[in-house]
Parts: sequence; structure tokens; C-alpha cells
Amino acid sequence: MAAKSSSVLRRALLYVPASSPRMLTKSLGLASDNITYDLEDSVTPAAKPHARNLLCTHLRNLSSRPPSVSELAVRVNAVSTPYALDDLSALAPLPQIDAVVLPKVNSASDLTYLTDALRHLAPERHNPSSEHHNPVKIVALIESARAVTDLREICAATPLLSGLIFAAEDFALDLSITRTPSLSEFLYARSAIVTAARAADLPSAIDLVCTSYKGEEGLARLEEECRGGKAMGFNGKQCIHPSQVETVQRLFAPTEKEVEWAVRCTIADEKAAKAGRGAWTFDGAMIDAPVAGKAKAIVDKARRCGIDVDDLRHKWKDQEPE
Repeated sequence: MAAKSSSVLRRALLYVPASSPRMLTKSLGLASDNITYDLEDSVTPAAKPHARNLLCTHLRNLSSRPPSVSELAVRVNAVSTPYALDDLSALAPLPQIDAVVLPKVNSASDLTYLTDALRHLAPERHNPSSEHHNPVKIVALIESARAVTDLREICAATPLLSGLIFAAEDFALDLSITRTPSLSEFLYARSAIVTAARAADLPSAIDLVCTSYKGEEGLARLEEECRGGKAMGFNGKQCIHPSQVETVQRLFAPTEKEVEWAVRCTIADEKAAKAGRGAWTFDGAMIDAPVAGKAKAIVDKARRCGIDVDDLRHKWKDQEPE
């Protein structure tokens, strides 16, 4: 059974190279749902021990998580590399770490290995009877054809699993295909990932990186990818530059129109329930339990995104079911 938490919000997952002291310091002033310190792709093999030490020092110096950041994570190296155990041994015991992003997850055994390591290296955090019980969450990067075909087993591998991420560039390399602006070559893999994440009740399905981030053209590409990913069912996106975060978090939050509809629908549903009406109409459309449930989910997410739902509820307090 995977980790379930409606409170987990990862609209933007921003990678920060652990090898850069300047970027580590700068990250503390950013506003992002998630900051993931990277020990994998952005760090050369020769620099990994130094980057690991830099990151440990950086985290130990934090008395608490920055208020503008909801989650601090680290992307360790893949379990198939000689670096993974050193990464975990150094970082897993640190209380500042909320989550581990594991790259190149090809099978359930990769997650079993990580889960066993976390429980061994941070036993107090993973002991349900401990006052320090606060398990490290796991987010798995799906990067290969094998991983896509084994998604059911991957999602069932550990109770610590909290999300899936699609790594487009490595997936393209594995299949010997070329990424195009339409992203149509990734349609099957992306659909499989969001469907598997939803079926396993995982909080996060995080979409591919937008490699364009400079100028108006880069912003337009980013916005297009965000809208496309959201329409497919993703609820977050990887970011490789701080300039991408505001756009990603705005577009993966409910829109003003969506929130207003959801608040009105929820208020009307509450009144319909009191009147004993199981189905009713709203703005000319039939409303039943699934639609009302969607409205409540939008309201809940809007609250977690910092939208003033109470003000809207007051505005529409007289909304009635039709």
C-alpha cells in the first residue's frame, strides 16, 4: 500500500544542484512546493563526494524548513550505482529531509531496497510507536520501457511511495526516439504513469521537464506543456530553473473560474444533501456524487494553494441547487 496524503502538494518540483554552494544558499529564499537537491544528473562522478558533503552541511545548518518551501527532498543516485548507499547513509538520518527522489526505478526491488535502507538508517522516523515517527516519503522516477510495463508492481512495492515522475529524456534514450514539441511520442508512457499513480492513490504524478525556459518563446512552451500535462492528469511538473516555478505553480493550481464553480457546487450540494436530494441540477447540468466529489477536491486543493476559499463561500452562501 502506497503512502496516501491529500495534504501533499507538489505543483513544482525544482531541482537544485547539490554541488553549487551558491545555489544551495539561494534555494532557501525560493517559493516552491518542493525543492529537490540533486546528487545525480547535475553532479559529475568525481564531484559526488564533495557535493554530498556540501549538501549535508547545508541541511544541518537549517533549524527549520524555509516557510516558502513545503517539502525538502534529495535526488540520490540510482541503487544500481556505487554512490547510492553513501548518499543514503549520509542523508537519510537528517531530520530536514522530507522525501527521497529515486532515479531509474526499473522494478519494485529498487523501491524495496530504498525502503529497507531508510528504515535501517533512520529507525526512529519509521517506527510507528516512536514519538519521532515521520517517515521519509519516496518519489520514483520512471525512465524506461521496463519501468512503464512494471508500474503496477512498482506502485505496490512500498508504503513510503508518494508519487511518480516521468523522466522524458532518459525514456527517449531508452527507446531511441526523439523528443518533439508535440510530445506525442510520450503519450502512452505519460498516460500510463498518471493512470498508475491514480489507481494506487498516490498524491503526486509529476510531468516531464520543460527544457526551454529563456525568453518569451521559452515561457510560451512552458505554459503549453503545463496545460497539456494538467489535461492528461498530472498534478505537478519538474523544474530545472527557478524562473519556471511561478508559472508551473500557477498553472497547476485551480483557476479562478474552476474554484468559483467548485465553491458554488459544494454549497449547493450541502443544501441538496440536507434536503435529501441525491441528484440535482446546477447551471443546467445534472449533478451527482462523482461531480460533487470533484468539486470538493478542487476546493480542497484551492485551500492548499493559498486561495481564499472562505471569502468565496461567503460570496456564494445563498447558492441553491436547481
